[in-house]
Amino acid sequence: MDIHILWVDDEIESLKSQFLFLEQKGYKVEGVSNGYDALDFIKENKVDIVLLDESMPGMTGIETLSEIKSYQSSLPVIMVTKNEEEYIMEDAIGAQITDYLIKPVNPNQVLLSIKKALDSKRLISEKTTSEYQKDFRNLFMALSSVNTAQEWIEIYKKLTYWELQMSKSGSSEMMEVFQSQKSEANNEFYKFVSKNYIDWINNPEDPQNPILSHQLFSKKVIPYLRKDKTTFFILIDNLRYDQWKVIKPYLLEYFTIKEEDSFFSILPTSTQYSRNSIFSGLLPKDIEKRFPEEWKNDDEEGGKNLYEDVFLKDQLKRNKLENIKAEYLKITNNHTGKQFEDQIHNYLENDLNVIVYNFVDMLSHARTEIEVLKELANDEQSYRSLTASWFEHSPLFRALKKVADKNLQLIIATDHGTIQVKNPSKCIGDRDTTTNIRYKHGRNLQFDDKDVFAITEPKKAGLPQPNVNSKFIFAKENIYLCYPNNYNYYVNYFRNTFQHGGISLEEMIVPIVRLESK
Repeated sequence: MDIHILWVDDEIESLKSQFLFLEQKGYKVEGVSNGYDALDFIKENKVDIVLLDESMPGMTGIETLSEIKSYQSSLPVIMVTKNEEEYIMEDAIGAQITDYLIKPVNPNQVLLSIKKALDSKRLISEKTTSEYQKDFRNLFMALSSVNTAQEWIEIYKKLTYWELQMSKSGSSEMMEVFQSQKSEANNEFYKFVSKNYIDWINNPEDPQNPILSHQLFSKKVIPYLRKDKTTFFILIDNLRYDQWKVIKPYLLEYFTIKEEDSFFSILPTSTQYSRNSIFSGLLPKDIEKRFPEEWKNDDEEGGKNLYEDVFLKDQLKRNKLENIKAEYLKITNNHTGKQFEDQIHNYLENDLNVIVYNFVDMLSHARTEIEVLKELANDEQSYRSLTASWFEHSPLFRALKKVADKNLQLIIATDHGTIQVKNPSKCIGDRDTTTNIRYKHGRNLQFDDKDVFAITEPKKAGLPQPNVNSKFIFAKENIYLCYPNNYNYYVNYFRNTFQHGGISLEEMIVPIVRLESK
């Protein structure tokens, strides 16, 4: 085992039976009687964990703890004390103790505390592996019998749960097994979407259908608007379900969840289509018809998301809500975010505040372009970690904390998710074909049928059709579409980047959450 324990206590001679017990368990135990000797010992010897008496003459336990942490901040320290005063515990916790034991302690208490400190990762890994192995067959059976969108939502939630647990456990072997099962799930999900998508679009009242982008506002926002409670609808772009799960704990310190649900992004799972549909309450072909000047097709010049506020006002008017006091704000950089933070109290005068926060989209696209970000977010776990770190320190979170004690409700959603692409597929198109690597829109498209879902009559899928030969194709699973010209360069350039536009659990099944102030 080769675990070295340093026990620091001014009555060290009285602990011989404790030493003997731990040595019989395979630990090597050294004892010193004061803080000064403890520091000298740590500087000169390998120490894996320290048991530290709180009440010692000379340098106290708290003072010794502070010195240990300043020298070796990651060294686990278990405080042992007779004193149950609250301020002592608070001082020790503030100084980052690993655990806290009250004298008299028995050997098994000490052993358990040491195991928690040193073996927790191994124990968690073993427990996670064991539990996932039990659930593996259940998930396998569920994949072979899933028939509804709601069942897919539940499967994706379960897969996300295990992915987050696996990332904590650090079991690379089981993570490979999990990734294989998730890939299988995405393949089955692709078949499900390909089979049912056109029906969802053309039979919107079918109770088996998922809520789609253009239905989100009418079903998940408008019914909850109230004159006596300010509502913030915050759309964080590209926010996947797993990313929601890692920022959720920060919000739960200040807000209570009233409803946590998911909806399906429309195809293509891209900002131009899904977000415009959310704010307009219309499918893209109907936006084009109603707003011919504002809507831009893929092959047209001009910004594709410049009129979200116009679309939102029109949707509110169609729902007889033109008299509510509503404000729309898009935050695309830290400066605008800081302004929002500084002025957050002014927004409490409105009935509805719609905030689009573009950080995650900037991150995912910048990651393709900037080598530093490729290093920072080179896999799913680091991508989640980066999202959590951003949110914790963002102007958005600071702003929400400022008004958390007010009478408000918070609705958090997104437009679509992203997937880390791995496998290239060749695609040929004319000069007007879109450049997106998860979907293509154009004429004369040539592609591998097994890699994409093709829609040859876009209007049946609620999509514009600029000319009679226009068609859409959507890549499945983690496939990305590359042209034959300079093929190998683009294959390497885009591999392992996070993209959107196609069909995957990560891109299509996204969160919609309603919270209220505590």
